[in-house]
This record gives sequence, structure tokens and C-alpha cells, in this order.
Amino acid sequence: MHSHLNDMANHKSALKRIRQNEVRKVRNRYYHKTARTALKVLRNEENKAAATEQLPKVIALLDKLAKKNIIHKNKASNLKSKLTKHVNKLA
Repeated sequence: MHSHLNDMANHKSALKRIRQNEVRKVRNRYYHKTARTALKVLRNEENKAAATEQLPKVIALLDKLAKKNIIHKNKASNLKSKLTKHVNKLA
């Protein structure tokens, strides 16, 4: 994990920056993966009532990711639009 520390200047600030970046990278990857799983679950949902209940939660999740710049805000909008259409199409 800390092999890349030797390649850089050993300034205190640089070392701290590396630690912070590592923590953020792991956290962002977790958020992103969680969101993708939630999207998949919603896309595979056949029951309209269940899908309608899940949609606002997924939309909130996407908005949070967009706000934190984990995904682009336009990507979030496109996903929300597609998912809403998908849910409305369910019988």
C-alpha cells in the first residue's frame, strides 16, 4: 500500500496528501460501486410498486455522488431520466 511513498518527496504535507488521496479513493470507489449495484437492482425490478419505492432512494444516491463529483452531474441526470422512464414503463 505504501510502496508509492518512496517515489515522492518526503515532505510532511506530501505524505499527508498521499494518505488522504488513498482514503478518498477507497471511499469513492465504495460509493460508486454501491450506486452501480443499486442501479442494477432497480433495472432488474419487475414489480412496479417496488420499483416506484426504490426510485427516489436511487435518485438521492445519484444526486449525492454528483454533488461530491464522484460522477458527473450530467451523467447523474441521464441515469435518473432513464430510470424514471424505465419505472414508468413497468406494467
